[in-house]
Amino acid sequence: MINKIYVNSEIGRLKKVLLHRPGKEIENLMPEYLERLLFDDIPYLEIAQKEHDAFAEILKNNGVEVVYLENLASEAIINEEVKDKLINEFLKEAGIQNSHRFDSLKEFFKSFNNNKDMILKMAEGIRKKEIKDYDKRNLTDYLEDDYPFLIDPMPNLYFTRDPFASIGSGISLHKMLTETRNRETLFAKFIFNYHPDYKNTPFWYSRKDEFSLEGGDILILNNETIAVGISQRTHPIAIEKFADNILNEESKFKRVLAFDIPKHRSFMHLDTVFTMVDYDKFTIHPNIQGNIIVFSITKKDGKLEIDKEKGILEDILKKYLNLDNVDLIKCGGKSVIDAAREQWNDGSNTLAIAPGEVVVYSRNYVTNKILQDYGIKTHIMPSSELSRGRGGPRCMSMPLIREDI
Repeated sequence: MINKIYVNSEIGRLKKVLLHRPGKEIENLMPEYLERLLFDDIPYLEIAQKEHDAFAEILKNNGVEVVYLENLASEAIINEEVKDKLINEFLKEAGIQNSHRFDSLKEFFKSFNNNKDMILKMAEGIRKKEIKDYDKRNLTDYLEDDYPFLIDPMPNLYFTRDPFASIGSGISLHKMLTETRNRETLFAKFIFNYHPDYKNTPFWYSRKDEFSLEGGDILILNNETIAVGISQRTHPIAIEKFADNILNEESKFKRVLAFDIPKHRSFMHLDTVFTMVDYDKFTIHPNIQGNIIVFSITKKDGKLEIDKEKGILEDILKKYLNLDNVDLIKCGGKSVIDAAREQWNDGSNTLAIAPGEVVVYSRNYVTNKILQDYGIKTHIMPSSELSRGRGGPRCMSMPLIREDI
C-alpha cells in the first residue's frame, strides 16, 4: 500500500504539501475584533492571494505537488449523510444554539450545490445581513446587537501547519487553544475520516482531547526524534499524551524532546523561533540561543520516562541528533533591531523543501542574506500582505509526503 502520509523529517525533499489559498474570510476582519480573531492587522486580500499563488508556484517549480485544503475537504463529502454531519458539527461549534436559527443556517449551507463553495463559505463566516429571515431570537442576540456576524470567519485558515500535523505515516489532529481556531480542525477531521485517499490514516492525537496541541509546535528532527514546544498554545499534558501515542512500533519514533519556550505571542509556537534548514543548520530567535530547558521523553515497558536537561541549545541538538557540529543561524544576525523587526515578520520561520534549500519571505532580507552566506539556497517569495497574519512559509504549509534523508 502506498502511504498517503509520509513525513519523517523537516528537511527531506518535499513531494506533496497542503495549502489553503486565503479567501474572503480575510475581508471579514474588522479592527475592533482583531484580537478575538487572533490577528494584529488586516491583509489586503487581492495582494495576499497573489503572494500565496507565488508561494505555490515556487513549490510546483521545484517538483512539489500542491493540494488545497478546500479541495480535500469538499472531496471528503462523499454523500448527503456526511454533508449533514459536517454542517451539524460546524453549526454546533460555531455556537448556534437557537433551534430556529440552526435550521435556517443548515438550510442555507445545504443550498450550495458545489461542496467546495460551501467549505469556502464556512471559512468566510456569515454576516447577519446575509440571512434573510434574521431577527433577534434570545437575550444573547440583543446583547450582541452590534456584532455583525452570525458565524465568525476563519482568517487563520491559511496557516495550515496548525490544525493537524503529518508525522511518520499518521497525523495528530489537534485540539487548538482558542475556540476561534478549533473549528478549523473540523475540515481535517472529515478529510481523515471520509476522504477516499486519507480515511485509513492513523491518529496520534485527537481534537476531542482535553488539552491543546498545535502543529506549529511540532518539528520532526529525524526519523527517531520529534521536538515539541511547550508554548503559549501547547500544553505539557497534551505533549505527554501525544508522546504516549506516538512512541510505538508502528511509528518507529523513539524520543520526544519538549522545549520549554516563553509563553507569549512573539514566541507563539516553536517554529516561530526555531526551524531546521539542513542536517546541521537551524534558524533561531537570538533569545533562545542560551540556556534552555528541554525534557527528553522516551518509553520503556509501556511507560513514559522523562529526563529534564538544561543546557545550551547547540549542545542539546548535537547530543540528541548525533551531530559533531551545529550551526545556529540568528534571525537578524547580530543586530538587536534587525532581529526584532525580522522576527516580527517570521524571519526564523522557513519551509525546507530539501536539505539546505528553503522558502523564505522577501521582507526578511537580513536573515536571508545570512542564510545564503551559510550556503543555504533560498527561494524568496513576496510577503507584504501574508506576513500581516504573523506566520511564515512553514506556518502556511503542511507537508504530506517527504523523501527520506
